[in-house]
Amino acid sequence: MKRAVVIFSGGQDSTTCLVQALNQYDEIHCLTFDYKQRHREEINIADKIASELKVHTHKILDITVLNTLTISSLTCSDISVPNHMESTNCIPNTFVPGRNILFLTLSSIYAYKVKAEVIITGICETDFSGYPDCREEFIKSFNKIINLAISSNIRFETPLMHLNKAEIWALAYYWNKFSLIKENTLTCYNGIIGDGCGYCSACYLRSKGLNIFLKNQNKILQKIKFKNNLK
Repeated sequence: MKRAVVIFSGGQDSTTCLVQALNQYDEIHCLTFDYKQRHREEINIADKIASELKVHTHKILDITVLNTLTISSLTCSDISVPNHMESTNCIPNTFVPGRNILFLTLSSIYAYKVKAEVIITGICETDFSGYPDCREEFIKSFNKIINLAISSNIRFETPLMHLNKAEIWALAYYWNKFSLIKENTLTCYNGIIGDGCGYCSACYLRSKGLNIFLKNQNKILQKIKFKNNLK
C-alpha cells in the first residue's frame, strides 16, 4: 500500500497537492499545524476540506511554541501584513523563521510512525515571496538530513516547486477540483476565504495566476500535463 503524508494548510497550494495525492496514493494522512497564526481560520478550512475529501486521517498539531519564538506579521498581531505593492530587497515580514523546518521535521516523525514513504508539501520557489525555506536546495538538503537522523528513506515531494500560480490553477482544474479550491480554500494572510482581501501578497499572486489561467486555459493545461507527466 502506498501511503503519503500531506502537509495541509487548507490553502490553494496544499489543497491542490492533496487532490493530486488522492489520485496517486492509496492512503493519505494530513497534518495541519496550529501556531496561532494570524490566518488561523485556515485550520477550520483544512478540517472541512479533509473531511469532504475523505482522507484517511487528519491531525491538527499544536505547535504554538513557534509563535513565541518568531517575529513575523503572521505570528505577531502588532506587525501589519504588508501590501503587495510594497517592494523590498529584504525577506518580507510574513516570513516565519523555522516554520518549514518544523513542519517537515514533525511530518517526518509522523510518516515514520504510519509507514508513509512520502511527505508532500506545497512549497514552491517559482512564485514564492523570497522565503529562503521555499527553495528546492533547502528541501533536498533537509530531506537528506531527516533520513540520516531517523535512518529512513522518506521522500519529500514538492509537486508545485517549478510551477507558477497559473499552472497551479491548471492542476486544480485537471483534477476536477477547480471550484472547490477557488471558493473554499484560504490563502489570504488576513484570513479571508476564497478570493481573500486582495491586499496581501498571497492574494495578489493567487488572483494574478487565476486571471492568467482563465485567459490561456487550454495552453496552460497542455503545459501542466507535459510538466507533470499527466495524460
